[in-house]
Amino acid sequence: MKIRPTSQKVKEALFSILGSQIYKVSFLELFAGSGSVGIEAISRGAGQVFFVENNRLCIKAIEENLRSLGLTHSSVTLLPFAAERAIKALARKRQRLDFVFLDPPYYEDKLKKSLIKLSFYDILNPRSRVIAEHNRKQVLPQQLSGLKLMFTKTYGDTALSFYKVRPK
Repeated sequence: MKIRPTSQKVKEALFSILGSQIYKVSFLELFAGSGSVGIEAISRGAGQVFFVENNRLCIKAIEENLRSLGLTHSSVTLLPFAAERAIKALARKRQRLDFVFLDPPYYEDKLKKSLIKLSFYDILNPRSRVIAEHNRKQVLPQQLSGLKLMFTKTYGDTALSFYKVRPK
């Protein structure tokens, strides 16, 4: 299994950009891997954090990480599904998310599809932000379904692209 966790440098940059906006918000980490980004969101005061991961070994790692940190309370939800299924499940529950972080495997073309699904299903609010981690060589569209690219920051070979919801 190839796990490519978000580097500490990129994670620090992400949460430096988000700053105090993370406090008491709902946060979704798609393709969670070890769950390190969602765990960082919890440590910075996020009110509700969802982890989406369908790899059994990663799910066990997330559960172990949450347990070892004492983060097994009701504001933490692990959805052991593929991204699209989890997005549909959140939409059925009428869950609204303030921040979505997604870091699909670079070698698969899941990023664009996942961004489209996020804007298609009604889980974002007008102030939501979607942050995609990707290879810096991958250029993402300026507009994509219901999302508009705000800016992209690069850190070595990694880029973070920040999207906002386009008004309907």
